[in-house]
Amino acid sequence: MSAQCVTLSFYRFNRWQDRLWAFVMMGGARLWLPKVEDIGFWKLCGSGTGEGFTPIPNTSVYAILSTWPDQDIAHKQVKTARIFRKYRDRAIESWSVHLTPISARGAWSGDAPFKPADDAGGPLAALTRATVRLPKAMRFWKRVPKISDVIGDDSNVAFKIGIGEVPLLHQITFSIWPDEQAMADFARTPSGPHAKAIKAVRSENWFSEELYARFRVCGEMGTWNGASPLAHLEPAA
Repeated sequence: MSAQCVTLSFYRFNRWQDRLWAFVMMGGARLWLPKVEDIGFWKLCGSGTGEGFTPIPNTSVYAILSTWPDQDIAHKQVKTARIFRKYRDRAIESWSVHLTPISARGAWSGDAPFKPADDAGGPLAALTRATVRLPKAMRFWKRVPKISDVIGDDSNVAFKIGIGEVPLLHQITFSIWPDEQAMADFARTPSGPHAKAIKAVRSENWFSEELYARFRVCGEMGTWNGASPLAHLEPAA
C-alpha cells in the first residue's frame, strides 16, 4: 500500500495586485480545491512576518497544505492542477515540499488528516497546529515570538515558517531539520523558550485543539529565496 503524501506549497507575491488576489483567494480557492482530483484534506494559510511566526501578517506569502494518496499523484497534481498553476502564475517564487507522515497526534478541525507510515529516515519536518483560546491569545503571542527568534538562530534548521488559517487564533508552525537529534536538542533545552512554552500550554490551557505531526521529507519542487531550502542538508562533497 502506498504511503500518504502531504504537500505544503508556499507562494511569494510581489505586486500589490497579486497580494490582493492571494488574499481574496483565501476565500475563493475554497471553491477550487475540492474539485482537484485525488486531493484529500486541504487548508489555505497566510503567514507571519519576521522569523515567520509573529502576530503581524506577511501579506506577500501564502501557503496551501494538502494530502494525497501517494507521492506520484501529489507531484502531478501540484504541478498541473489548475488552482495550483494559478498561484504559481501570479507568484514571483514558489516552493512545494513533499512529506511522508511518520507520527501524528491530536486533531485539526476535528479531523485526523495524516496517516503515519513506516519511518524510512532522512530529513525531518515538524508541524504543530493549534486553535488558541481567545481569552489566552495575548499570553500566547507574548511567548511565541521568542521561540521563533531562537529557531532562526539555530544553524541546524533548514526552513522555518509560521502560517495560519485565521490570524491570531488558528496557528501553525512548520520547520525542517537534518535529523531527529537536532530537533530534540532544540525542543528539550530545559531553560529554552520552547520548553517554557510547552509547560505554559499545559498549565494555562492555551489551546482548544492541538495537532502535532512529524514527517520525513521525500521531495520538493521549486525554490525559496532563490534556492532549495534543503540544499544545505546534503552532506558535504
